[in-house]
Amino acid sequence: EVQLVESGGGLVQAGGSLRLSCAASGFIFDEYFDDYSIGWFREVPGQEREGVSCIASYDGSTYYADSVKGRFAISSDNAKNRVFLQMNSLKPEDTAVYYCAVNFGNSHCISHEMDYWGEGTLVTVSS
Repeated sequence: EVQLVESGGGLVQAGGSLRLSCAASGFIFDEYFDDYSIGWFREVPGQEREGVSCIASYDGSTYYADSVKGRFAISSDNAKNRVFLQMNSLKPEDTAVYYCAVNFGNSHCISHEMDYWGEGTLVTVSS
């Protein structure tokens, strides 16, 4: 069974940084040879869940939402089966619950195409 567990959320002042971590179990990054995408989404009450950043297994290509380009960076540690999201220059509008998710069908970073989700971790950015 695939499980994703996020950590690293918290309260930070605007301009600060946080690093989110997603520990994956039930599959091994380096041993899953079909194309998949793993990454981060965020949700604010009353709004649609937004794809923030994903990394594709096939070629390591990355996707970033326009709102986070230049500030966030996604990375993976295949030896530890973890995916990270380094968030710098945080803004109050980055406040959301951040979810880790994986798509085993393709390399897309689209909410409705993700197959498994973590429980989420709350990020709050104060002004």
